Amino acid sequence: MDYFKFELLHISKKSRARVGRIHTPHGVIDTPNFVAVGTNATLKALDSKTVNDIGLQLMFCNTYHLILQPGVATVAQAGGLHKFMNRTMPIITDSGGFQVFSLAAGQVSDELKSRGTKKYEGSVLKTNEDGVLFRSYRDGQKILLTPESSIAAQKALGADIIIPFDELLPNNVDPSALERSLHRTHRWEKRSLDAHLANPNNQAMYAVVHGGTDQRLRGMSTDFLTKLDFDGFALGGSFGKNHQEMFDLLDFTVPRLPADKPNHLLGIGDLKSVEEVIKRGIDTMDSSHPTRCARHGLVFTKNGPLKILKPENKTNFYSLDKTCACFTCQNFTAAYIHHLFKASEMTGYTLATIHNLHFMVQLMAEYRQKILNDEI
Repeated sequence: MDYFKFELLHISKKSRARVGRIHTPHGVIDTPNFVAVGTNATLKALDSKTVNDIGLQLMFCNTYHLILQPGVATVAQAGGLHKFMNRTMPIITDSGGFQVFSLAAGQVSDELKSRGTKKYEGSVLKTNEDGVLFRSYRDGQKILLTPESSIAAQKALGADIIIPFDELLPNNVDPSALERSLHRTHRWEKRSLDAHLANPNNQAMYAVVHGGTDQRLRGMSTDFLTKLDFDGFALGGSFGKNHQEMFDLLDFTVPRLPADKPNHLLGIGDLKSVEEVIKRGIDTMDSSHPTRCARHGLVFTKNGPLKILKPENKTNFYSLDKTCACFTCQNFTAAYIHHLFKASEMTGYTLATIHNLHFMVQLMAEYRQKILNDEI
């Protein structure tokens, strides 16, 4: 197909790290790359024009929240998600499954923690082979989400890359329940793929590999999904209790994925993980970590994290990072941003988020060059 293509440019001689390009209808995504999370069709505190200017090539939006507000019919009437939010670069949407099951477990996604958790307990009313019947956290309306309705919603949104409907179980679930869930997820993913292929709509679909921390189940998942006509592969579900468990799981799983298709790591993007997952062959990864850190006054620098609320920043009349060329560092001092945070001014959140997002974009460009140089 001419609207989506993965171009593998180089594999490091020191690791599985690789450089490539993902071609989509809304532009190229250089890999490896970081994907910021825009839950409600926006990165918190930033407008789409600013995000485009920063150079974030791929942005993640959440289907579940957009179904509830403003509704996919409204987005479709606006001409699709790109036009609705005025984004000119690629977008990926999830299936809605993560939010349904995480809310049911009382584990509200990081971007919604300010809303509290108890009110979401019992939000899932029924789960069966058809899909999930859940109660909207906005107005209490009952909504049935199925593989077919998830794909229909993502067609209306019009993202470049879409995700099949899957089931996400809580951590420490019984192994037999995890295996039953895996088989149902595979059936749901196959139904999602069939619905997608009936109307490709210039969109690509990534399968989601599940199985928790059980290598046998992860192997079963890759064996099943790689036989189907997916355009790429995402890794989802539980990755373990610590970083090393996740790295070990990636060491096992990534080599089982097709080398000629892109892969994506769902929900991981903290600085401690980034280089290690890149070394294991991950192409793209999404996380709200950098933008969330920014809103809490933790800014990334070449010399390590800087806590903007520390007293010494009251008179720090230099930029957040002397080596940074972002809009924030070129125009404002750490002292001013410290003041904005102390005064609870929203402009502070915006300036810090611009900086952290710019930092991630530049960091990924540096990693791509290091891979090309066979340094990592």
